[in-house]
Parts: sequence; structure tokens; C-alpha cells
Amino acid sequence: MSNSFNDGRRRFVLGAMTASAAAALTKVSPLWAAPAGRHFKDQVLTDDIKNLTISEANLAIGSQTGLPITINGQMPGPLIRLKEGKRAQLNVTNRLEQDTSIHWHGIILPAGMDGVPGVSFAGIKPGQTFNYAFDVEQNGTYWYHSHSGLQEQRGHLGPLIVEPADGDIGADREHTIILNDWTFSDPHDVMRKLKVAEGYYNYQKRTIFDTLDDVEKKGLAKTWKERAMWGEMRMSPRDIADVTGSTYTYLMNGRTPEDNWQALFNVGEKVRLRIINGSAMTYFDFRIPGLEMTVVAADGQPVKPVNVDEFRIAVAETYDVIVQPKERKAYTFFAESFDRSGYARGTLTPSIGMTAAIPPQRTITERGMAAMGMDMSGMDGMNMQKSGGMKKGKASSEMEMKKMAQHGEHTMHSNMMQGDMKSKRVLPIEKIDIVHDDDGHGPGAAMIAQNPQSRLDEPGIGLEDSPHRVLVYADLVGEHSWPDEREPERQIELHLTGNMERYMWSFDGKKFSEVDGYVRFNYGERLRLILVNDTMMDHPIHLHGMWMELENGQYPRPRKHTISLKPGEKVSLQISADAPGEWAFHCHLLYHMEAGMFRVVQVA
Repeated sequence: MSNSFNDGRRRFVLGAMTASAAAALTKVSPLWAAPAGRHFKDQVLTDDIKNLTISEANLAIGSQTGLPITINGQMPGPLIRLKEGKRAQLNVTNRLEQDTSIHWHGIILPAGMDGVPGVSFAGIKPGQTFNYAFDVEQNGTYWYHSHSGLQEQRGHLGPLIVEPADGDIGADREHTIILNDWTFSDPHDVMRKLKVAEGYYNYQKRTIFDTLDDVEKKGLAKTWKERAMWGEMRMSPRDIADVTGSTYTYLMNGRTPEDNWQALFNVGEKVRLRIINGSAMTYFDFRIPGLEMTVVAADGQPVKPVNVDEFRIAVAETYDVIVQPKERKAYTFFAESFDRSGYARGTLTPSIGMTAAIPPQRTITERGMAAMGMDMSGMDGMNMQKSGGMKKGKASSEMEMKKMAQHGEHTMHSNMMQGDMKSKRVLPIEKIDIVHDDDGHGPGAAMIAQNPQSRLDEPGIGLEDSPHRVLVYADLVGEHSWPDEREPERQIELHLTGNMERYMWSFDGKKFSEVDGYVRFNYGERLRLILVNDTMMDHPIHLHGMWMELENGQYPRPRKHTISLKPGEKVSLQISADAPGEWAFHCHLLYHMEAGMFRVVQVA
């Protein structure tokens, strides 16, 4: 059938606009991101065959012209809508001069349809068309992107919405927002510069005046000790993000802050915002000053509603929130990079052209011992040695693990951000001793966490002292229980490791090219996956093909396809190994994955 995917499918959007307004707005947003959004009763075709063509095209990005990889001539690519319970058919044609691919991020499907070259299929050769076909077993907010080389950094990505079987979006209107980071530099050149100098893009390093301020606040001895530690690691406490606003332009639906993407609402409407972080390397802190958000889904899966003023969205995560503006005024969508080097911006408005103030950027964030969950007095939470010196820990016995109650034991903690008391279950991870290799994971691990902590109730660096409510992982509660409620019968432990100076990233000290074999899951088993972040950076870890249930002390546990780990953090996840085949498992920071933080999980 002919492909009217780019034009005809958007009639319900453009119909709400005048011709002149539509003409003006197409200059500042893709057609699927037109200001009217989607209304609950709008009819959207979701089960037709979709034809996607991958090519290069000169496009205006802000005041400059770039050469992104486009899908159907767009960057980001078209919004793809599928329907729960239907069969998806997507024909992808490669018009590039090199191989390409599309991975349907967060979608449960057969391994051969997952779109990872060298793992689940061979890739799509120039001039070839690959036919993706799979039954859609879920609904929610997801996205798609290339899994070939560094193409994702060049704009090879787009939003993917799976309509619920009954069509109910839980709101009067919805808008989809995809965030990404764009550089006019060649991504391979970016990678080369990171390998030459890990802090190449960090233009926010400390000065002598910052040091003098610390001496005044902390004293000379403590300041000297902290500086010595950072010097030993050859890092700056402001090494928050590897790639920053010094080269990145941060985009919201493909548009710069100056372009100011706009989304319409009517006073009193419930508006669902589907927010996707499609960045290569950037965590964003998302807020709408003056407007409360109710989080209703995480990574496409429904959660019990939680009211917040801000949330951190890691690379590859998605969040759905409901907002209900009660005044006829504009509100700013503000997505600030977590290193504070830039931001993406848009406007939620009752009338095109009405804008709101852009909030000032916050103070440059800085890692300290507390931010890494380390002992401030002795600074002994992390072993900074480049190799060896770490004694093997004592692992919990299988018997102890089987005795863990599914719902845990209760203690109390105070959540000062939300001003109330919440019950917190003792997490399984808090009862499990972490095991390090005798050699400290080798030269690929510049440091190891001697005393990793569970940090699920922390908002993250730069948000610790926020005066408003910030979402934390401990807040997430699944909307309903999941089919498999068995206790884990086996445990796997993996360490996130890195050497910033050499720009090496890995699991258990070995980059992917050095690994012989798979991470093996037994088909049909229920297992517990332990992740330990032995590095000084945040990492979003993505498992293809299966859900990870986060053991955050809540029940039902929230299901995630991507879990972000803070420095010095340990987490536990339950997984039902119900997807036979080979699946990618990796850090979703693109340059970390490329540098070696990648493994293959085999389910057999």
C-alpha cells in the first residue's frame, strides 16, 4: 500500500489549525508534534503497514544547517503508533552508504526483530529493505533508534507510542516530547577526543577561587584530602557528563530552545505528556515551573500516581505525566542537563505565541563524597587504586536468598521532600554481600566501591537540596501485579566498571571485545540480577527483550527496561527469563557502549 504515514495520518492534528498557522509551525516542529496534539476521541490508524526510509538530509537545526540521519526526511523520525493486541508491520529501507538498523526500545518481541546487528540480526545493508513484524503485547510510551555504530548521535531516532487496546489515554489530550542532544561535530571525532582527554568537553572545571572557597568552608586539611583524591583519579568533581553543552545543542522535538516548540491546552483539560529521553549522552532534569505533574507511567509501564514538581530522566528512559492547568497562561517545559551546561525548552500554552519565562539555570553541579554515598569522615567508600588490593567479599548463601520474604520487612524513613512519612521495606540488596574479584576487576576498573549503597531514595546529584518535590525511584509502585510472582532461584552479579583516564567502560573490568561468551539466563527461570556501580559516573543500563522489576521496597515492583545507577550504588532486579534468544545488555550512554560497556545475554 502507498505510504501516507508522513502526511495523511496527521490530518487530525492539522485540522485544528488554520492554514497559515500550520505553515508557520511546520518550521519549528515535526508534523506529529504540531501544537494541537492528540485528543482522546481522535481516530488514529495504528495497524497499517508502515514504510520507513533511512537517509541523510540537510536540515535547519536552530540557526545552522546540519546533516542528520533522517527517517522519512525527519529528525527526530516520525511518531509511530502501534496498537496493543495487533500485529506490527514496519518496512525499513536503507538509503545510507553504510549498514543501519532500528531497535524498538522497550518493546517485547522475538529476538530476530530486536534490531541489534551482530546479536539478533545482520543489519540492513545499503539499498536493502528489512521487514520487521511482531505481535504487540503491551501499550505505553517507547521510542526507536539505530543500534549501528554512532548513528543514534546523528539523529537516527524517533518516538513510538503503543495505543492501549481500549484507546483510553487517561486524559483529554496528549503531547509527545522527545529530548535529544545534537552535535554538529562528527560523532567519531567526539569519541576520539574523549579517548585523548576524558574531560575534553568539560568547560566548567574548578578554579583556584573555588578551592579558596572550599578552604574557608571545610578547612585546609579536608579540602586538601578531597583534592588529592580527585587528583589520584585524574578527574574533576565537575566531571558529571562526558559530553556537554560545549558541543551539544539540546533539542525538544527536534527544535532548539530559541525555536520554542509549543503545545496547546484548554483550561481544565487533563493533558498527558509522554516524555522520552532519546539523547546519546545527556540526563535531563524536567520541570514545568508553576505546574504540578502526576507521574502515571515509567518506561511505558503504568505506576500508581505520584505528584512531583520535577524528575530526572536518564538516557533512554520514558515518563508519562498528567498535568491540569487551571489558569489561562503559558508554562515553560524546562529540561535542564544534569551538569547544568545547557537545556531544552518548550511552552505549554493556551494560545500560539504566548510564552512564559525561562527559569535561570541552577548552580553548576559538583560531585562530593556524600553525592557518591561515601563516608565523609574517612573517605573510604571507594577504593581508588587502579588495580588490585581488594579482598573478595562474602556472598550470601542460596539458603539466605530463598528465605527473603517477597514483600520484605518494614522500617520507617522520612521523606522530607514530600513532607510525609512512608513505610520502607528492607531491600533484598541490603542483605546481600557484594563480591569483587581478587584483582579488583583488573586494569579496566580504575576504582571499586568498597561499600556500595542502595540510593533509590536519593534524587541524584544537583537535586539533593531542591525546595520542591523530586521523583525518586523509591516512589515508583507498579499499578498492578505482574504474572510471574515466583521468588528468584538464582542470582547474577555484574559490576559497572570504568577507567576515565583511558576512557574504558566495561562490565566486571572487561570491555565487550575482551569477553568470551554470554551472560547466561536459563529459559523459564526467575532470577535476581545485582548491579554494582564501581565508577564515578551515572549509568543507564538497558536490557533488551525482558522486563527488569526494580526491588525498591514497593509492591507491585515497578517494571523497567532501563535502570539508572548512581556512583557507588547497588541495585537488585528480578527478571523472568521468558524470552529465548540472544539479547543486548548495555549502558545506554552511547560512547560508553561503544567503548565496551556491552554484553550479550543468552536465554536458553
